[in-house]
This record gives sequence, C-alpha cells and structure tokens, in this order.
Amino acid sequence: MIAAGETAIDLEQRALQGLCRARGIDPAELDAVMVHSWLPDTLGPQNAAHLTARLGLRVPAWNFESACNSAMVGLQTAAALVRVGDYERIALVTSITSSRNVDPNSTLSWFLGDGCGALLIERCSTGRGIISSKVIGTQETCGVAEFLMEADDTEAVDRIPTPRIRMRMENAAAGRIMRDRAEQQLTTCVRGALDKAGYTIDDVDFLVVNTPVAWFAAFCARALGVDPAKTVSTFSTYANIGPVLTTANLFEAASTGRIKPGDVVVLFGIGSVSTAGAAVVVWGDDVALGPHPGSG
Repeated sequence: MIAAGETAIDLEQRALQGLCRARGIDPAELDAVMVHSWLPDTLGPQNAAHLTARLGLRVPAWNFESACNSAMVGLQTAAALVRVGDYERIALVTSITSSRNVDPNSTLSWFLGDGCGALLIERCSTGRGIISSKVIGTQETCGVAEFLMEADDTEAVDRIPTPRIRMRMENAAAGRIMRDRAEQQLTTCVRGALDKAGYTIDDVDFLVVNTPVAWFAAFCARALGVDPAKTVSTFSTYANIGPVLTTANLFEAASTGRIKPGDVVVLFGIGSVSTAGAAVVVWGDDVALGPHPGSG
C-alpha cells in the first residue's frame, strides 16, 4: 500500500529511475515516456508531463488508458512507434493506487493493491523481442465497474464534504459477464497473436497473464492447453494490482530464471470496459532486469 501522503507520481518516479538504472542509461537518453496511472493524481492534466518534469526531461510524454490491459496496449503502441523509427527508446510506466479509490469497508478492498511497473521498449537483435500482437475490444463488459465522485464527510472542511473518487462494482451481473467472456477473450487474443507470428500453442515456453484473482493463471493455462508449470502468479504477494500485473508477473518469471534467452513467451492482459490483448515475445539475450523486490 502507498504511504500516507505518497502519490502515484512518487511510485512512477521510482519505477522509471529503477528502469534506467537497470538498463544502464540516464533518463535523459529516453526519447518518449508513456504513462498509465490508475488513477492519476489529478484528473487533468494527468501524470506524464509532471513525472518527466521531476526528472528534468523535455521529451514527449503522454498519458493513455485501457484499464487493466494498459500494459499490453502500451507495449503494442510503443513497439510500433519504435519499429517505424519515430523513437529509439520509449519508457512505458503503469501504476495503480487502489487504496485511494476504494472504500475500506467495500467488498472490493480485500483484493486490490497499489503498485507500479516500468518497461523499456527499444530495438533489439533480429528474431528477438516482440514478434506479434493481437488486441480486441471488451465493450461487452461496459457497466460492470465505474468510478464515481462522492462526498466524504470524514474529511469535511467547514462542514462541507470533500469530494472523493470511489470505485464501484454494483452491477449484479458483473461477475457472470466477466466469467462468461474470459475464455473467448483469452483464446481470441493468444491464438491470434500466435497465428501472426507463425507459432502454435505447442511452441510456447512460458505464459504470462495478468492475475486479478488467485486462480486466473491456472484457468488461462487450462483453457489454452499450456502446462501450468509454465505460468506465474504474483497475486499472493501483491493482490490485484490491475494494469501493473502483467509487468509484475513478467518480471517475477524473468528475474527468477523461469524465462531464458530464446524462449517463446506469450503475454496476455485483460481489462474490463476496455481491451484484452496478447503479444508473442522471443526473449532476448541481454534483457536488463532491476533487483527483485524480495532481495532486500
């Protein structure tokens, strides 16, 4: 959980600086920064420009949003921009600060966490890196969740309640809708990305998915026909950290040696009321990783 007085930009700054240290570059060597903050510290302008200003950067920096699938959408977008030569290095930062936006008495509060992750997208050797991707819309889940402005009497000033944004999931059919669509969204994205890359599910060495609940990695492995031993879940460590989950699970697998150079890795993320997406990655020989959070 974030500390009292801590902001999403604080988390994003640490993640971005840690990313650059791991890669052995100065933040000034970045060409662009993409930021997804769930939710940003201000409704607008959002965090990207403020984050880069803290680091003294004058590079293009913009915010984007695709709910819990933001890491995958950001990865697809950044890879395309690097591929066509518009930028050489793009930092992709995703953060979530649920504790600020969920009522502690809500049934949502037990499984939502705070966190931040960062990825660097740049050119790599031929046959390595992001080979293909497939993203679809999840408009069928519109209405399952929403953020509302509410009055908070506990922080009233001069008897005037303070406005606060709160997340709500009050649609009685929300769980059923997400459950019924999950497998179709997963298989459409993963098989679509594999087809584009010229691979089959039998070629996959490791599967990384976002894990909003404890059983999601096992569910995805079963639905795709992948050995559950080829998946990872950080849910028990971080709980549901939404858009950061795919990055966190990828880092966990790579930093513990479960992903090796040359491995075919499939990434998958799903976001309600936004998108779902998959990417096929051939793991590089010189991927830079920061220190593992459990290393002390």
